[in-house]
Amino acid sequence: MRHLYLSLMPEALIASMLSPEEFGNYYAVGSERTTQGQAVFFEVDVKFRHAEIPIDEALARCVPHADGGPKRTVYASVYKVLERVPLAALRKLYLVTMDGRTLAVDRSAKKPDSADSLHLYHELAPVRPLVVSRLGPQAFFDLLCDGSRNPLSLPALAFVELRLGELAWDPVKGSIGDLPYDNLDHLRSCLAQVKEKEVGSKVVDRLHPGAFSFRTIQEGLYIGNSNEGLVLYRLPSMARLQDTDYLWWKSANAQ
Repeated sequence: MRHLYLSLMPEALIASMLSPEEFGNYYAVGSERTTQGQAVFFEVDVKFRHAEIPIDEALARCVPHADGGPKRTVYASVYKVLERVPLAALRKLYLVTMDGRTLAVDRSAKKPDSADSLHLYHELAPVRPLVVSRLGPQAFFDLLCDGSRNPLSLPALAFVELRLGELAWDPVKGSIGDLPYDNLDHLRSCLAQVKEKEVGSKVVDRLHPGAFSFRTIQEGLYIGNSNEGLVLYRLPSMARLQDTDYLWWKSANAQ
């Protein structure tokens, strides 16, 4: 059986004979267990086609090896992938820890909402800055993807909101608790500037690494484009993770 996967880290459309769990383990850990890295990807409807992506060719090359082993990856595209794959073609989201534990996440029926607080956003694709903002997820997406408001708008965007704890209300004196972020003094300063309304949003790190701690995700992963709007893939509750996805939860909390 052949699958299509939309990877966000890095951005790519990939054909594979591996199931989502097998693909996640391979993509994060590697066949020789010599490399490690998180993976974040969607399964894509295998019937999806786009005139500028050679999907049929990639699937045709996705055949077993001479020894009968499955073909693990055939890259169909690594350029402008996110903007070319419609939300309607996306299936489950998969978050894979560095040791290959995979969590499947469904699309939420609930619209993205926002608490009246400061926010920390990690953009995953097609760009990767770390940004603080007074805007909730929907307003943040609109700011970046609405061409009528922003001449430098993006055609599509995938991002996560990360937990701030007390810093969301008191960036100067709030406790950092268990937040694992680097350069906290700089983060506090950026949050304070946004809270004081000097700016509505501010880049904390324009070249932020792709990897991040899954345990810091506030709600889930947001993905949208200028044609279809924004949707949320909401993570299960902490109780559900500890009960039915304990190995993933334990691995995510160790990283």
